[in-house]
Amino acid sequence: MPAIAHAPSADAAAPAEAVGPLTRGLAVLRLLTDAGGRLGLSELVRETGLARSTVDRIASTLERMGYLRVEGSAAALAPRLMELGNAYLSAVRLPDLLGPHATRLADLLDESVSLAVPDGDGIRFVHQATRRRALSLSFRIGDRLPIERTAPGPLFAAEWTEAAWAAWRERRAVDPEDRGFPAVPPRSGAPVSDLSDLADLVDRAAEAAQRGWAADDQLIEPGLVAIALPVRDLVGRQVCAVSVVSHTSRHSAASLAETALPRLRETVALMEAELGRPTPPLTPSAERPAEWSRQSKQELGAEFVESLARGLTVLTAFGEGRAELPLTAVAEATGLPRATARRALLTLQHLGYVAAAERCFAPTPQMLALGFAPLSRLSLAQIAEPHLAALAARVHDSASLAVLAGDDIQYIARVAATRVMSVDLRVGTRLPAYATSMGRVLLAGLPPEQRAARLASADPQPLTRRTVTSAAALAALLDQAADEGHALVDEELEDGLRAIAVPVRDRDGRAVAAVNVSMHAARRSLADCRALLPALRATAAAVETDLHTAGRYARVEPV
Repeated sequence: MPAIAHAPSADAAAPAEAVGPLTRGLAVLRLLTDAGGRLGLSELVRETGLARSTVDRIASTLERMGYLRVEGSAAALAPRLMELGNAYLSAVRLPDLLGPHATRLADLLDESVSLAVPDGDGIRFVHQATRRRALSLSFRIGDRLPIERTAPGPLFAAEWTEAAWAAWRERRAVDPEDRGFPAVPPRSGAPVSDLSDLADLVDRAAEAAQRGWAADDQLIEPGLVAIALPVRDLVGRQVCAVSVVSHTSRHSAASLAETALPRLRETVALMEAELGRPTPPLTPSAERPAEWSRQSKQELGAEFVESLARGLTVLTAFGEGRAELPLTAVAEATGLPRATARRALLTLQHLGYVAAAERCFAPTPQMLALGFAPLSRLSLAQIAEPHLAALAARVHDSASLAVLAGDDIQYIARVAATRVMSVDLRVGTRLPAYATSMGRVLLAGLPPEQRAARLASADPQPLTRRTVTSAAALAALLDQAADEGHALVDEELEDGLRAIAVPVRDRDGRAVAAVNVSMHAARRSLADCRALLPALRATAAAVETDLHTAGRYARVEPV
């Protein structure tokens, strides 16, 4: 199929069929994204120029979809919103096909490696393999950078049409300090009228076209250097660029090129071979959200903007094996009437979120502008905190999240119940895993040989008269926890303290954390503790859903 045409500018006149609520909802999401993921509702009113009632209805709809949390007078983006960016990334397949090669190159060179795609007059990152140093790359998947201040930029600009060059010059004239790119520091030290880099990009693009690679010598910020090569598909189209990024404390731009170019060329050859692999067949969508939208409208009435919800679900029609879809396929995937899907697609095309060619639609990198960058930096603790708060409010006892840390567990998130007598534990606290409910479900989730090794090194000590210290008895308890999917500890850590825990699993099914409820023994019998299991499991499932969405392409750290 021919390349998808560049999306029209959002500044052009909207088509008559444009869906106004969808346009307004997307504007709210973009504002929240550019603000780092959180804004007061009154600020959204001021920045959008919309009525407060309209902003409230948009927020209510997005909250119902799981894309937003309304916390008092503020709105915050929620991890589920990343499913839109995930749809784009899985559709284009670049992180899945090329990401492993980028990671191996980063390991080989001990430098950060990025994959970027062109996005209008900018570049947008779709994969990062970052080295962890005091001076390390801080850009996120989804961040958009001005094309003239990057290494991939001249590679993409070398293939621009005159219309694209004109659009770039216009943007530079309107925004000479790059205020429209929140991911980069504004230009400083030069007068606003200094646009000397206009000619510079022309020269760099010509040089890149001639030698086949390009460099960034501290154009983003002092100390940062990078080199980039294009990655082309079977017909020679430049689909992305791979760049190696370093710091002047390690390399100059010239020495980085001398050191990294041979390995980078080898990696690009492997990447281009990957792009030659067949596209997976069209896969049916697992969900048909149109019915869900109708039910939500019936339940919430005027507080649910159905046309906004339907328009956003159109974006989820794309994905692996669904990179380019005709209108009929979009309507079938979403369960929407064909006319409704068409209006949504025309609106999304006008705003630049999809592009069209030969009666097919495809997602554009701009889908990553819908919250992906700020949400990609969420930790597991941050993902879990709202769910822990809901659990604590539901059961009226403290709720916690912990991970294994050697022979201990370490608390990474906690919501304490408000009581005269409560369990006094804080984030960062470490406790022996063998004597805690969360420790036991985490140990139970290990492969048998690792579990046995942990028990052998633990040297259990009696912390109370009830503490189980026998290796055989502990092994049996871990087997039971693995079979039952939970662990209940009764006054083994401290007299009067009971706790029950369930695991939280990652996309591969590994128990990476545990969530528990703890209480004084006088408040609940053992049977009462077990009665909390449905609420605990529902909380763990909610955390897992967000973790799996956030961790599809971004790395989720514990804290």
